[in-house]
Amino acid sequence: MRVAFSAVPDSHLPSVDELLSIAVNALGGSERQGQVTMVQAVRQSLDDKTHLAVQAGTGTGKSVAYLVPSIRHAMDSEKPVVISTATIALQRQLVDRDLPRLSEALGKELPHEPTFAILKGRRNYLCRYKATAGWPEEDEQDQLFDPREVSATGRMVQRIQEWAEETETGDRDELVPGVSEQAWRQFSVSAQECLGATRCPSGAECFAELARARAGEVDVVVTNHALLAIDAMGELPVLPEHEVVVVDEAHELVDRVTSVVTSELSDTSVMLAVRRVGRLIEQPIADQLMEAGEDLKALLAAAPPGRIDELPEVLGLTLALVRDTAWRCITALGPRNADKDDPDKAGQRKAAFTALDEVHDTAVRMLEAYGHASEADRAEVVWLDAGTDRRPPMLRVAPLSVSGMLRDKLFGERTVVLTSATLALGGTFDPLAAQWGLGEGRSWQGIDVGSPFDHPRAGILYVAKHLPQPGRDGLPQAYLDEIAELIEAAGGRTLGLFSSMRAAKAATEALRERLDVPLLCQGDDSTMLLVKQFADDQPTCLFGTLSLWQGVDVPGPSLRLVIIDRVPFPRPDDPLTSARQRHVAAKGGNGFMAVAANHAALLLAQGAGRLLRAQDDKGVIAVLDPRLATARYSGFLLGSLPPFWRTNDPAIPRAALKRLTETAPDD
Repeated sequence: MRVAFSAVPDSHLPSVDELLSIAVNALGGSERQGQVTMVQAVRQSLDDKTHLAVQAGTGTGKSVAYLVPSIRHAMDSEKPVVISTATIALQRQLVDRDLPRLSEALGKELPHEPTFAILKGRRNYLCRYKATAGWPEEDEQDQLFDPREVSATGRMVQRIQEWAEETETGDRDELVPGVSEQAWRQFSVSAQECLGATRCPSGAECFAELARARAGEVDVVVTNHALLAIDAMGELPVLPEHEVVVVDEAHELVDRVTSVVTSELSDTSVMLAVRRVGRLIEQPIADQLMEAGEDLKALLAAAPPGRIDELPEVLGLTLALVRDTAWRCITALGPRNADKDDPDKAGQRKAAFTALDEVHDTAVRMLEAYGHASEADRAEVVWLDAGTDRRPPMLRVAPLSVSGMLRDKLFGERTVVLTSATLALGGTFDPLAAQWGLGEGRSWQGIDVGSPFDHPRAGILYVAKHLPQPGRDGLPQAYLDEIAELIEAAGGRTLGLFSSMRAAKAATEALRERLDVPLLCQGDDSTMLLVKQFADDQPTCLFGTLSLWQGVDVPGPSLRLVIIDRVPFPRPDDPLTSARQRHVAAKGGNGFMAVAANHAALLLAQGAGRLLRAQDDKGVIAVLDPRLATARYSGFLLGSLPPFWRTNDPAIPRAALKRLTETAPDD
């Protein structure tokens, strides 16, 4: 898409084009047209205070393309720009590599060397006061009966205690190897549990407060989508005052925001509230909440998992009982600011209020999810999530859409730039714009700056039109045969992306004896180590599921073939996506296309994006599901993929892979 850009307004600062040229030269790169176009588009978006969505393919250099105008804008406005990512890996890339190099390169041309900081949620920082004070226990009942886990947790706790004496940041990510959530919770607090810097004895040296203070003094603040949502939708600001947000990995924004605003209720959360209220109130009142929790436990253990469209009478009565008994406990606790001069008691009371509020408010929210006149009026969905051996069943409640929240709380207050390699679904930005709440009277623009890769020459998209449609009974034998033949042609070098872990494991078991190349499966070891092993040994293959669709970056000859077993539609019984489909249909839309097809298009594009990661990469994307060639929605899905050369002839990809194998360099 061609975009006309206005002239740069007068400023005492160098233009973004000049700064980009300096940055590219300093970093040892070369000018890329897509990067230049993106820099200009971001600059104009910030100048005009209009929202912008930028699709920038792998290799565009999009982080530099948004950082350069962001740094310049921060200098000009004297207010920080917030960069939000979905993954820790990208946060670390920005903070450890991109921003330090850019700061050094641009510092001589700007009023001062650009500064930056990373800011995470309070739970990610060690709480000095909790580490030393008598805080309520954070035990988990299922671990009390496993001496091995108790011992392992104890060793982790000891490591944290030793680390706490020497850390300068209190950032959990500094702990290598990491520790379990069970161990870490004994040293961290949520924002709701925090006493506040002015009331806490350790407030002056609080790691979370120090991190926030640093973030308030820099030009660029790097954070994550969850904290961005908490800041935008919460009553109290978490991030420093800002006018501009750049959302990288923007295809993940809706899911991450939905996770933030999803609430859970189980007997475990009720019993935690009972333990925390402890001796702070009269025992008979606490016992009432405990009995309500026991009723909830019995009910959830007997109920079938899945979406709860109509509120059963017994569930309604139980939720009302939980709500009312939690409120009695809250009332019995008295004023929230009592014991403010006694930090130990104040901490215990704050922890009790936090647990009780969560139980009470979630029960209220679930009860209010029902009673609407029609399906179109429904705003939230409630479902029962089946438990596991380690986790009890729990009720969950989530909004059917977060577009209104994003429209009002994020886009309504700030200028937002959204970017990813995958934003245009079916060739248009409209599907994701609707999920973000854009397009309803909001001024915004979407551009695709392309990719430096020559997709038709570098890659083949092969759809196995001759195979049967995938069924529910596992992988058909014809699929296993097809996978084996493709891998043999490629000499290994294959990333297998499966729609379920069951399918990935079944394919691994069936093909390990059949193939002469090493075959790894997600779950055999940590994903990071498996990906490294896959990248280091060319003949090796790696099979896995969802996290590999978006998290694998293996340039070079170790990856020549990406196999996708089926179009990755959400499970038909997934409570949230099925409810969203039905809600869209009730309002007159196409629920399948708006929800299921969009979900599949995003994942397909992300999966296909694993193939070409460097300029010299070549290979094949093989989709075994014939629906990508035959179904009525195939055009929409194909329009969401990079423009690879397409074929349905199985001989063509095999021949191409054999040629690549014959010319591949030795390990």
